[in-house]
Amino acid sequence: MPEPIEVVLARPRGFCAGVDRAIAIVERALEVHGAPIYVRHEIVHNKFVVEDLRAKGAIFVEELAEVPAGGTVIFSAHGVSLGVRKEAEERGLRVFDATCPLVTKVHAEVARMRGNGREVVMIGHRGHPEAEGTMGQSQAGMYLVEDEDDVARLVVKDPGNVAYVTQTTLSMDDAARIVAALRARFPAILGPKKDDICYATQNRQDAVKFMAPRCDVVIVVGSPNSSNSNRLREVAENLGKRAFLVDRAEELRPEWIAGARTIGVTAGASAPEVLVQDVIARLQRMGAAGVRELEGITESVTFPLPRSIARAGTEP
Repeated sequence: MPEPIEVVLARPRGFCAGVDRAIAIVERALEVHGAPIYVRHEIVHNKFVVEDLRAKGAIFVEELAEVPAGGTVIFSAHGVSLGVRKEAEERGLRVFDATCPLVTKVHAEVARMRGNGREVVMIGHRGHPEAEGTMGQSQAGMYLVEDEDDVARLVVKDPGNVAYVTQTTLSMDDAARIVAALRARFPAILGPKKDDICYATQNRQDAVKFMAPRCDVVIVVGSPNSSNSNRLREVAENLGKRAFLVDRAEELRPEWIAGARTIGVTAGASAPEVLVQDVIARLQRMGAAGVRELEGITESVTFPLPRSIARAGTEP
């Protein structure tokens, strides 16, 4: 008789403090000001979350030109460029900023580095809204690199006066390799005072590194456009495990778990726990028996709402 199939859950997984805060800002804005509330870009990269907020009255746009005069707009958790902020101000839009405080920290680092006359290299994914927002913190002196090849081709004005920052949702291992390449090319390069990769990204990647060796296959719950979710899948694959990214339980395929005795499940920082439970339920219908959560960090980080939205609607 074959051994029963077990599901093991990574800890921590799912929502981080920045995502919780961003969603709460949209919900609070809808509560105070009523629909429609415009959100520039997806508030977080998760289809389920976006569809839920859309059903409540949020309208997601890519450009501020789509927001009518006098409208209320929320900047997504990924942050925006200085140009976008200026455009919103010039158009007189009511703005609530859901930028993750850890992304805001990176923006402040860029401002400080540029203020000190340094050119800044950003390690990030070209086209990702967080990378675009961070690159847009300065009109000049910014360079984007995605890998070691980009570093090898990089030409700066003053190699002795360079600094770097990173996108908060990168693979820690990939980022470390790129930083090493930067230091080899530019020995005088300065980094941020504290690692830019966020605590939640680090914790979830560490949890997968702990879980993957104990599994035959790893399922990551997250949307295809979620950077941190894709990195979790890559972490498992780099450990020699078959790993798959699913937006919802219905995407699971029986052949993925054929012959597996232990199935690991985790979720990106923008994926709600309800989707994890849906995946577990489907795995059980596909033959899984026990479900066990592995040991791991219990996160206690919280980010308060901006005063502008926390106090909205409370004035006499």
